[in-house]
Amino acid sequence: MKIFVTGADGFIGSSLVKRILETTDWTVVGMDLGCFRLEPLLSHPRFAFRQGDMTVDQTWVDQQIQACDVVLPLAACALPSQYINDPLAVFELDFEENLRIVRECFKRGKRIIFPSTSEVYGMCQDENFNEQTSPLVLGPISKQRWIYSCGKQMLDRVIWAYGLKGLQFTLFRPFNWFGPNLDNIQNSGKGQARVITQFLGNLLRDEPIHLVDGGSQHRCFTYLDDGIEALIRIIENSNGVADSQIFNIGNPRNDFSIGELAQHLVTTLSEFPGWEHIQLTHKIEIESSNKYYGEGYQDVQFRRPDITLARTLLRWEPSVSMDEGLSKTVQFYLQQIESSKPVHPPSNVPVTVH
Repeated sequence: MKIFVTGADGFIGSSLVKRILETTDWTVVGMDLGCFRLEPLLSHPRFAFRQGDMTVDQTWVDQQIQACDVVLPLAACALPSQYINDPLAVFELDFEENLRIVRECFKRGKRIIFPSTSEVYGMCQDENFNEQTSPLVLGPISKQRWIYSCGKQMLDRVIWAYGLKGLQFTLFRPFNWFGPNLDNIQNSGKGQARVITQFLGNLLRDEPIHLVDGGSQHRCFTYLDDGIEALIRIIENSNGVADSQIFNIGNPRNDFSIGELAQHLVTTLSEFPGWEHIQLTHKIEIESSNKYYGEGYQDVQFRRPDITLARTLLRWEPSVSMDEGLSKTVQFYLQQIESSKPVHPPSNVPVTVH
């Protein structure tokens, strides 16, 4: 099997490529703006990488789609601060460029595995979000945070419609995946990283943790290894179980408020030598979402997946607890800092993440 991955150097993409090369005989072609995470894999005989911009090298991208069996378009802007500060860039990459890839897959008869998002459920009031029955409820137009969710939802609908015309597809919705190499811990300033690396970076720099609107919002955190295992099963597609399906990939047991997450991180970090003091010295401050992100932000209070479909069809079950996942994540970043090796490209180098 030959697989083409855009956004291959991102958090999910790089981990997926590594897992494929370690545990299968599949061939991978990857593309991204940089290759920092992928650097140890560049010499692998079953991996070909092109550093470039998918919006510029469109002819090359089309050639890879034609030559492969499966396409995973993982390139996307995936930070709330981007949704607020540059919504058009989010729309142009996340929707327009990926729509072009969807159409090319349909034209060439290629299977596509598309990363939807837990954000498509928006402000749904269901206790557990179900792929087949839960309504997708977004906020007003003036809240630009929703442009990411809206673009992803529209692509979900377009892919589904192409599926009715013969496109072989699977949609998967990650619920707050985390783990080593999530973000740049050395550049995890305000709004520049996802919440776990944001908070950990604050603690390591002796900065206050800012709980937006009090931190009562709940999320279900999913350790990366669990998520990648689900993706491998989707790619394998034994007996076609993943065809024309939408899968929530999350861990309902790791359901914590953002405030609870902050306390978990403090406790986890304090268990490492030299960081025992953080229990007493850490600082937590409350900040409004309008001040932290801007007027275009709007949040949801909970986001809990129903994973019955993944359990039933993929025979998949998340196994990594929050404590174990945080411990592995903190250990990774502490080791990177101690070795004085950057954990990401310099902040002025754009990186495609998902």
